[in-house]
Amino acid sequence: MTNVVRARGLTKTYPGVTALDAVDLDIPDGRVGLVGANGAGKTTLFRLLLGLARPTAGTVEVCGIPVADDPLGVRRRIGYMPEHECLPLDQTAADIVSTFGELGGLPPRAARQRASEVLDLVGLDEARFRPVGGFSTGMRQRTKLAQAIVAGPDLLLLDEPTAGLDPSGREEMLALVARLGGFGIAVLLATHLLDDVASVCDHVVMLDGGRLVADASTESLLQRTGTVTVDVGPGGSAALASALVGRGLTVTTGEDGTVEVTVATGAELDVVRDAVADLSLPLYRLTNRLTSLDEVFFRPQPPAPVS
Repeated sequence: MTNVVRARGLTKTYPGVTALDAVDLDIPDGRVGLVGANGAGKTTLFRLLLGLARPTAGTVEVCGIPVADDPLGVRRRIGYMPEHECLPLDQTAADIVSTFGELGGLPPRAARQRASEVLDLVGLDEARFRPVGGFSTGMRQRTKLAQAIVAGPDLLLLDEPTAGLDPSGREEMLALVARLGGFGIAVLLATHLLDDVASVCDHVVMLDGGRLVADASTESLLQRTGTVTVDVGPGGSAALASALVGRGLTVTTGEDGTVEVTVATGAELDVVRDAVADLSLPLYRLTNRLTSLDEVFFRPQPPAPVS
C-alpha cells in the first residue's frame, strides 16, 4: 500500500502547550482512523495537513507533496469535512455542494451534475433543493460529506463525522465511509469513538497528549488474548464456571451470563468443550476474545524522552 501522509519529527507547539510532539507517521492508502481524546492533537494534525498551520519542527507530506512547499497544491488533493456547524442555512444542499465543486476546479455545469450524483450517493437526492436550515443533524452531516467529496479528492479528512447522530444515523454514516474506498478515495477519520474505527477502518493511528500511541493495521492491534468466551445461556453459566474451576482453569463470569476462560493450549480448549458436553449444556457461542482498541489505547505507554 502506498502512503498518503508521511510525517517526520512533526512538532507543533503553542505557548505552554505541545500539541504534537515529534510524531513520525506513515499513513497508508485506504480507510484510516485517527483516534484520540479531546486535546490529543487530532485537529492540529488536520490543520498541518491542510497547510493552515506551520509545524514548529519536522516535515509532513500529503500525496507525495511537501505541505510547506505547496499548500495550495495539497489542498487541491484533499476533501475536508469539519466537525463544527459551517453550512449556510439559507442555501440548498445542491447549491452548496455545486459551489464547492466549482471551488475544486469543476466547470459550473459539471459541478452541478457532480453535486446531484454525490447527493444521491449520500441519500439526499430528494432533499437536495431544500434549504439546509430545515435539515436534521444527520442530513447536515451528509451534506458536509457530499461537499467534501464532490471534487473527487485523493484524500478525505473527516472530523468526527458521527458527532451528534443517533445510533441509526451513526450506522448509516459509517456505511457511507466504508463505501468510499470503492471510489479510490483515501480516508482519514478523526474520532474519539473507538468502535467507529474498529468497524470501518483498516489502519489505526492513536494520539494521546500529542504523542503517537499506535500506528498499525487494525487487524494487528486486535490480537488474540488467550481468552475464550463461552455462551451456554444464563441458566448454565454458573455450573460451567464451577466445573471448569474444578478442572484447574481460570474462569470469570460476565454480567451477560457468558463465561470467559483463560486457555493456553489446544488441550485446555478441549477441556472447555468436554465440560459443556458433560453438563449437557447448549453451546451458543465459543469464540476467541480479541483485544479491543480501548485496551490498546489505555495500555501503559513508555515515558516521554527527556530532552
